[in-house]
Amino acid sequence: MRIILYGPPGSGKGTQGDLVLKKFGYPKISTGDLLRRAVQDKTALGLKADAAMRKGLLVSDTVVLELLKERISLPDCRTAYVLDGFPRNIKQARAIGHLEAGRPEVFIEIRVDEETLVGRLSARRICSKCGAIHNLATCERGRPEFCDICRGDLEQRPDDLPEVIKERFRVYNRETEKVREFYRSRNAYHAVDGRPPAMKVFETVSAIIERELAGSREARVTR
Repeated sequence: MRIILYGPPGSGKGTQGDLVLKKFGYPKISTGDLLRRAVQDKTALGLKADAAMRKGLLVSDTVVLELLKERISLPDCRTAYVLDGFPRNIKQARAIGHLEAGRPEVFIEIRVDEETLVGRLSARRICSKCGAIHNLATCERGRPEFCDICRGDLEQRPDDLPEVIKERFRVYNRETEKVREFYRSRNAYHAVDGRPPAMKVFETVSAIIERELAGSREARVTR
């Protein structure tokens, strides 16, 4: 099974992917992580990606899909895996479907309104030393200046400024409806309210996955 977690920046899809891994054991695959690792390891695909990024260009879908193809061919993806942050548009959605045409898909959109996203992301701070993420809105010790883990300085990323968040949300919405309709047409679409606490959201996400797994097993038995 291919589980796709979809949502705007700050919707919590990365957290949900981690929770799926913890409960079900399905690996979470982030195309951003794959790209960074390939560039760091100086693989053939990593060199192509690095060349594009150094020119200020987007990494081509062809390179990203090849990286995905390599990753999902590994043994831990045999039963199921989770995609975090891919596909981002209808072209990518069609392409990932062609990679493994026979694999059942579950598409879960974590829906969060713009106001909630601005509140979440504008309160986010990143440790300049270890990269740990802190959130001023949920921190129990007021407004921290230093990282709990390594005491490094906390910084706000430029793309977590309110005006930038709103633009990212606008770009996300521009492609959303086409992607939704694509997965609706494949009877794979599910919408989840992403505003409650992460564990509450996961109860819904987990129930969807369990229901789809049961349906997939039943379909195999009746063949």
